[in-house]
Order: sequence, then C-alpha cells, then structure tokens
Amino acid sequence: MSSEPSPLSSSDFVDTFRALCGQLEELTAGLSDVEDWPGRQLQLIAEAGLLGWGLPAEFGGRAVSDATMLAAYESLAAACLTTTFVLTQRNAACQRITNSDNQDIKAELLPQLCAGDLFATVGISHLTTSRQHLAKPSVSAVETDTGFVLNGTVPWVTGAPSADYLVSGGTLADGRQVLLAVQASLAGVEVKTPMRLLALSASQTATVAFNDVLVPRHALLAGPVENVMRVRGGGAGSLTTSALAVGLTGGILNRLSHEAERRPDLFPIHRALETEWMRVKSDLFASATSSELVRQEANSLVLRAAQAYLAASKGAGFVIGHPAERAVREAMFFLVWSCPQPVVSAALREFACVID
Repeated sequence: MSSEPSPLSSSDFVDTFRALCGQLEELTAGLSDVEDWPGRQLQLIAEAGLLGWGLPAEFGGRAVSDATMLAAYESLAAACLTTTFVLTQRNAACQRITNSDNQDIKAELLPQLCAGDLFATVGISHLTTSRQHLAKPSVSAVETDTGFVLNGTVPWVTGAPSADYLVSGGTLADGRQVLLAVQASLAGVEVKTPMRLLALSASQTATVAFNDVLVPRHALLAGPVENVMRVRGGGAGSLTTSALAVGLTGGILNRLSHEAERRPDLFPIHRALETEWMRVKSDLFASATSSELVRQEANSLVLRAAQAYLAASKGAGFVIGHPAERAVREAMFFLVWSCPQPVVSAALREFACVID
C-alpha cells in the first residue's frame, strides 16, 4: 500500500471526521426502504471533504494511501453501512475514470465529481462475476465510426436513479470488452425500479437496461481489450468490502458493549468477539495477508457478531427497527456482494460444520 500522509492523523480533521460519523449514525435508522436515498448523508460527506480522496490533486482531489481509505471506510461503515456502500460504488466509478488514459474525460468529469456536483456509480459486475455463465453477453457492444452502441442489461447498479454517469461497458462480437462513462441522460438508458433488498434497500440498487445506447468515443475509458476490468484497476480493490464488514462488526460490538454494561454475563462474549475483531482488523491492514482470507474472516465474524447481538437483545431485538435486527440483515449482505466463490464455499463449509 502507498504511504501518502493520512488526513486521519491530523487533529483538526479527526474532529471533523468524528462529527461526520456521529451524524451518519444518527441518520442511519432513517434508511430503511428504497425511497430513503442517503442524499443528505452524501452531502455531509462532501462537506467533510472526503469526495476528493484518492483522486488527482489537479482536479481537486487529494492523494491518500490505500490504508487511509480502508480506515475511513471501516469507520464510516460502523456508523452507516448503507451510506458507506453507496460511497464505495461512487468511488469505484471515480477510480476507473482516474485510471483511464482518456485525459479529456478526466478533465471533464473529475473536478465535478470531487466537488460533489456530479454523482457517478459503477455497473460492472456483468464484466467480472455476474451472468458470466451465459452464452450471450449481458451487454453487447458494437463499434461504430462515432462510438459504441450498447444493448442489454446491467444487473446491479447502486444509486442508479441518482446517477449522472454510469461507468459500465459491454462485450464486442470478438470477445473484447470496452469500459465507458455512460451519461445517464443518453437516449436508450432505462433505469428499472430499485430492488427491495433484505438490507441496504436505500442504496437504490437497480437493473439498468441499454437499448441501442450510442455512447460517443469521447467517453471511452478502456478497451477494446479482453478482460477490460483487469486494465489498471488500482485502489484498495477487493479489500474494500472486507473493510465494510469489519466496520459493521465494530458498530455491532459497540452496541453489544452497552448491553454488557447492564448484564455482566455478556462480558466474556463481548471480549471474545472484540479480540477476534481486533485480529481481523489487523489482518485487513497487513499486506502479507491475502485479501481472500481476510474476506473469509471478516464475513464469518460479522455474521456471528450480529447474531450474538440479536440473542443478547432478546425479543426486543427481533422487532423491526431495532438495531439488532438491522445488524443481522446487513451482515447477510456480505454473503452475496462481490463475494468470490472460495469465500462462499468457506462460508457454506462453516455453516455445515465441514472441517478439512
């Protein structure tokens, strides 16, 4: 990981960041359904100056290390997982634009993204994991003299109804792929109704259909090339979701500690989970630890911590709206989102008590 100075080590910023996390925690209970888009929360993040993190200074950004970004994600997720998840998808789009060789599109979009005047998100799962078993690509791309025509559906697009730009792409007939900054207002871009999910419905994750969408060549970010998502990925990458799981666990353990203050029998439970959390957190920032192993550890821990919190909360925690029931649902998110098959297999083996 790079070694840029961390804003989190500045006393002035620490106060700002703590205040931001406190505000997000106060607001998180209001994010319960698809109508509850975290617009106010994203504005607070913009006001705190976080939208430019990891983006080039020439466009209004600020260089930070991968470790600093992961630490920020962890703390923000402890306060509000939904908002932080949306932020990661927005940042993934910004990173793909930043890593492009297309200087014109960077100069056009990045200053507005850093300032929070535009919202971008990613629709790339069909180029990496989702629907790869299908004989026909989920989104086809045809090259023309002026750009690329896209047809098909993008299955998982977080914040799609609010997006000004969608970093997405398609597959050409010869198997090569393109990655594009697709303006949401282009003719033929159709955002479907956001899905009601087990948790994080307020992220407004939706399917987006491309119906003969002509994306100008000016918006090309990468390709045509095979496996376009492997071209200059950059950033914290696969550790990001683990950071969110570690953060959610921290928030759960903080609430469980309040229960333990009233019930001494919970102290050993909280202490054991906290000890494991500190170890997994250490692994998250240890460059020698594989990202896949960290994800397995983080997934297992967040699921068990959430269930322990629910059990400790008894019947009150089973009522919709209680932090415990919310924690259980949110923990399930990590079983399905950007979850590599080895991590899924490890979870299934743990559930079935299958020991190697």
